[in-house]
Amino acid sequence: MLSKKKFFVSSCLCVSAYFFSSILLIAGGCSSSQPASALPTTNMHLGKADFVIEIANTDPVRMHGLMERDSMPNNHGMIFVFPDEQPREFWMKNTRFPLDIAYLNSAGQIVSIKQMKAYDLTGVPSDGAAKYAIELNLGIASAAGLKPGDHIDIPPEAKDAKN
Repeated sequence: MLSKKKFFVSSCLCVSAYFFSSILLIAGGCSSSQPASALPTTNMHLGKADFVIEIANTDPVRMHGLMERDSMPNNHGMIFVFPDEQPREFWMKNTRFPLDIAYLNSAGQIVSIKQMKAYDLTGVPSDGAAKYAIELNLGIASAAGLKPGDHIDIPPEAKDAKN
């Protein structure tokens, strides 16, 4: 009888160890190197930092943006690619965390950088015509050294809108 009890206890310990190691593997798979969506991504150098940038280049994806997400890793962002260059305005409907937004013209020059508050429905306009907008976590644009007038290389996969 004692050996059956030892077998049961050791079996329970093995199952528990397997369960907890599986949890750790799953949690490890949720690292900051993976975007929170299935959108295409590209790597971009912004200021003095490298970022994994999700590409929002269609109307439905641009309209949804970063809404309904709880957070974004600090080395991630989203580029909104429009078919033309014109004054732009963004708001934060259903966006749960504050963001920086850098508006860029078609040449990749930063037109303006603004800060946006979570859930704020007030429009945040560009200071000039923009073909692109890049959203980063609040404070990251400054930490990366970005400023109006800087040039950003737009990768080929993020240059054009798809409509």
